[in-house]
This record gives sequence, structure tokens and C-alpha cells, in this order.
Amino acid sequence: MRKVWCLAAAVFIVSASVVSLAKAQELGDVSTAFRWLGRNDRIAVEAYDDPKVVGVTCYVSRARTGGVKGTVGLAEDKAEASIACRQVAASITFKSTVPVQEDVFSERMSILFKRLHIVRLVDVKRNTLVYLTYSDKLIDGSPMNAITAVPVAASTPIPVK
Repeated sequence: MRKVWCLAAAVFIVSASVVSLAKAQELGDVSTAFRWLGRNDRIAVEAYDDPKVVGVTCYVSRARTGGVKGTVGLAEDKAEASIACRQVAASITFKSTVPVQEDVFSERMSILFKRLHIVRLVDVKRNTLVYLTYSDKLIDGSPMNAITAVPVAASTPIPVK
């Protein structure tokens, strides 16, 4: 029974990471530390298109651990990330109503229990979308975070739930 449980957990983790990787487009990376075996430690830059807000893309830079563990996906990445979201189309449109706060993207940072999150918050008074990135862990998360804001034209009110 224990083997079945471990196999089910492994399948869930792999499928969850495959789904989340489909949302991000890796734009490039730079090496930060040389490793004799496996990939170097690096900073990766990824683009995330907001699934409910057409015309907004978030660019996230974050540390990726290299070495043998990092190459095979067993290393735990550092909980440090930077974010910049921008209007990338002529106008911003909404596919549906958006909650005042929503976890828009989530991607694993270790084999178990650590994830990178991007949260969209709506500043209704200023008609602005605010994006926050942070990481969490089952036992203890990190206070490291980054924030950015995208103003929406006054002629396009944000459809809030």
C-alpha cells in the first residue's frame, strides 16, 4: 500500500509541475555560479501572460539551482524573485470578472512543498492591477517578495467580482 501511495504522490507532483510549466515561457537565463557537474546556478527570466487579463504579461526573474540535483529537478531553488508586469497590447481587456485577490500562477520550486506564487490584486479606487510574487513552503515560507502594478485606462473599469 505504501508503494502505491508513493507512486500516486510522484505522479501528482510530476503532472502538477508539467501543467504549471506550460504557463511560463522561459525567455533566457544567465549563469551565476559554475558547477563541475550538471547545469550552473543561474537566474532565469520567464514570461507569464495573465489568463484573465488580455494584454498584460508578467516577467519574473528567479534563482535556479544547478548541479546534479538541479539538473534532475531535485534541488530546492532559493525563495528570491523579482517581477515586472506590463501592458503589452494596445489595450487591456478582461475575459471575465476578476476577484479582488487571486493566485494567478503557481509553479514548484522544489520536488516537494515549495512553490512560487504570483497573486493579482485589484486596486478598485485607482483602477490598477497589482501583482505580487512570493514563495511558500509547507512548514515555513519566506518573507522575500516583489510587487508591481499595471494601471488600466480610466475608460476600461476593471470588472471585479
